[in-house]
Amino acid sequence: MQDLPHHYQVSASAKTVDNVVLSSAGIPDLESAGPAEFGGPGDRWSPETLLVAAVADCFILSFRAVARASHFEWEALTCEVNGTLDKIERATQFTHFDIAATLTVAPGTDVDKATKLLEKAEHICLISNSLKAESHFKASIVVG
Repeated sequence: MQDLPHHYQVSASAKTVDNVVLSSAGIPDLESAGPAEFGGPGDRWSPETLLVAAVADCFILSFRAVARASHFEWEALTCEVNGTLDKIERATQFTHFDIAATLTVAPGTDVDKATKLLEKAEHICLISNSLKAESHFKASIVVG
């Protein structure tokens, strides 16, 4: 890992009726639009879905790092996140994230260790740590 602080630069551009184009050096552009809940088409990534996706993505990447550092073998991990957007004191904001992770491991794997590593990954996830909304974490382990 590089020394902190890290800096990330993204630019967004749009015309009056087109999708928003998100750009960052070295990666493909991504088109976004408003979600259906705000009158958008609902067929593109939106700022809201991107934020919720960032929570799920960061959790999996955090678990991958924790597992690697602990020499823990695993087969697959899924993470489903439901974000709740509400109005608090006249400001619309995300108020809650429900994070459900399902880890698949081989028979004979230490399930207690797997549980602890999942909890550690949830604890160190920099995206959810950067948000003021509460989160609730639920982990399931499947022995395959």
